[in-house]
Amino acid sequence: MSRLRRFNDYFSMLVVDHGLFREVYPNLFQLSAEAYRSSQPSPRQLRRYQRRLGIRTVINLRGPNDFGSYRLERDACRQLGIALVDFRLGSRRLPARETIREAARLFQEVEYPVLMHCKAGADRVGLMSMLYLHLRQGRPIRELKQLHWKYGHFRTANTGLLDHFFESYLRDTAEEPMTLLEWVERKYDRDQLRADYRPRAVASFVVDRILRRE
Repeated sequence: MSRLRRFNDYFSMLVVDHGLFREVYPNLFQLSAEAYRSSQPSPRQLRRYQRRLGIRTVINLRGPNDFGSYRLERDACRQLGIALVDFRLGSRRLPARETIREAARLFQEVEYPVLMHCKAGADRVGLMSMLYLHLRQGRPIRELKQLHWKYGHFRTANTGLLDHFFESYLRDTAEEPMTLLEWVERKYDRDQLRADYRPRAVASFVVDRILRRE
């Protein structure tokens, strides 16, 4: 990597992609003995996470992108021998059926310990953390609080669609119990749930225009 490209990538990560804030507060939390969640990590943070937490796999929920943070993450993972998995999710849209299926497979296939991240560590990684704790760890959905304001998640904005997904599962299965994967295959109506959801305008303005959630 040339010095100019490296400088441009760091500028992109720290300024354009709000990485300066993440250097101060990485939004890092432990999910289990084998899994962690965070905001977009810098190369320095990845080195620290590997050394202190033993991270073997990073799941990037932003997918490949043009920010310098992605190129720096990709290069750092290669240098450190960490597997980088690009698994794109949206913070303001409901997951597709195939996305849930792929997440379930992914949790069985990756090498642990694993770090999952999105941009801010609030919404997409909250969704993925819920799925991980339920599908791999067997924790009941009703007991999980991974989509929470303490991580920076706004449940009344468009990002509240992610809460709506799990709330709909709990409501539909209250009288007819079924697993989450069974519900996704048999009853999950993505278009109808999207049409039913009503975000609050002020909260959505903050999330979409000020925080610029992806």
